[in-house]
Amino acid sequence: MSFTDEEIERYARHLVLREVGGPGQQKLKAASVLIVGAGGLGSPAALYLAAAGVGTIILADPDEVERSNLQRQVLYADDDLGRPKVDAAADRLHGLNPHIFVAGFNGAFDEATADELVEGVDMVLDGTDDFGVRFCVNAACVRHGKPLVSGAIGRWTGQVGVFGARPCYRCLVPEIPPDAETCTAVGVVGALAGVIGSMMAVEAVKLITGAGEPLAGRLLLYDALAGETRTVRVAADPECPVCGGDRSAFP
Repeated sequence: MSFTDEEIERYARHLVLREVGGPGQQKLKAASVLIVGAGGLGSPAALYLAAAGVGTIILADPDEVERSNLQRQVLYADDDLGRPKVDAAADRLHGLNPHIFVAGFNGAFDEATADELVEGVDMVLDGTDDFGVRFCVNAACVRHGKPLVSGAIGRWTGQVGVFGARPCYRCLVPEIPPDAETCTAVGVVGALAGVIGSMMAVEAVKLITGAGEPLAGRLLLYDALAGETRTVRVAADPECPVCGGDRSAFP
């Protein structure tokens, strides 16, 4: 897969990076990524994956741009108010990098749409704040053997992890927490979305290029108020309703 002179100039900092180089950039160009949720986390993740040259980016989100989104959802501007998020996001990403393909699914990610959306991509990033959707995304990724990069934020804390066939996301969160809260209810500092969303993009780039050690089976926790991070291991749950039983671990 060859690059134009413009692409060589655009990706120059990747091409000289030992862990990426020409072969890694070719893998990025050939890769396809589904981002579920084009909000606070999906916005920076999509921007950085588009800038990195990921060849195909699919965005799934049923919402329209609201003014309250603009505090943290950096894909959008005031002129986008009232537009479907996936349409506004596609325009922004195409403007950032015309060498990639971007498509949007302006609908709910649920059991009726999950398989069609997940089956045709290489990996999935989930930045939604609805546990029902998260469970649906995870189940589809396990069914189709797709790696899942999962991020979450609330107030001043965030987390990011990489899940596969086992352990999967349901090993970490077997049931919807009874005290589950959304950013709408408890608030979130806007810049935290940029931190965690960017981390999600980094993990995706590592998975695509084979660079470094992805957060596979691990969860990175970030406390912005304390300025501290820690990483914990996620154990496979033998009773997991999604991946329990004799399955091969990922990666």
